[in-house]
Amino acid sequence: MPTDPHEPRTLAAVLFDMDGTLIDSEPLWMAAEMALTGRFGVPWTAADAAAMVGSSMTTSAGILQAHGVDLPVPQIVDELTAHVAAAVAQEVPWQPGARELLTEVRAAGVPVALVTSSYRVLAEPFVRAAGGFDAVVVGDEVARPKPDPEPYLAAARALDVPVQRCVALEDSRSGTASALASGARTVVVEGVQPVEDRPGLSRVSTLRRVSLAVLEQVARGRTLTLDATA
Repeated sequence: MPTDPHEPRTLAAVLFDMDGTLIDSEPLWMAAEMALTGRFGVPWTAADAAAMVGSSMTTSAGILQAHGVDLPVPQIVDELTAHVAAAVAQEVPWQPGARELLTEVRAAGVPVALVTSSYRVLAEPFVRAAGGFDAVVVGDEVARPKPDPEPYLAAARALDVPVQRCVALEDSRSGTASALASGARTVVVEGVQPVEDRPGLSRVSTLRRVSLAVLEQVARGRTLTLDATA
């Protein structure tokens, strides 16, 4: 999907979610939840885990506590984060096409931000492995996490760009709602949690289908649907 090289660029920045979008960490979170619930004899299914995808850490911990994990919410958050951080530190589970897209966007001089519900203790090792971002917004440093628009608005402010000229890449219902509410053009990458269609929401089956040209088209207001082979 080429664009006219002489046409002024509309795309001001790309705002990336982390879990499930850039890295395939959702199975790691699910494994952490299963280990924790298993300690307390609490039934926990893949459907339970999928329903929490994209939720803030405190929301997820509260759900686990309500199911019978007899620990304070902060301790649940710490245990889940430590489990996933240890796994990511061993090897970053990149999603197909993620590294290539980051490389292309950076090479074009387009600012990139990481906007994640995960806490900084988990985000920072990934940021280093990814070669850095121009801005990083994490779940434990915002007053109102996703699905509130604050994380994406904070990223645009940190980059000093209009959020309406940013493209956000997400994989969850909560994150997609946050990005759309901020005013960012939004692309959902299909993952473990189905995300319903919304006006103006673009959809791709994999980041392998996303290029700088695709992001520029989305920034210009096109709503795209790209499957794995189209």
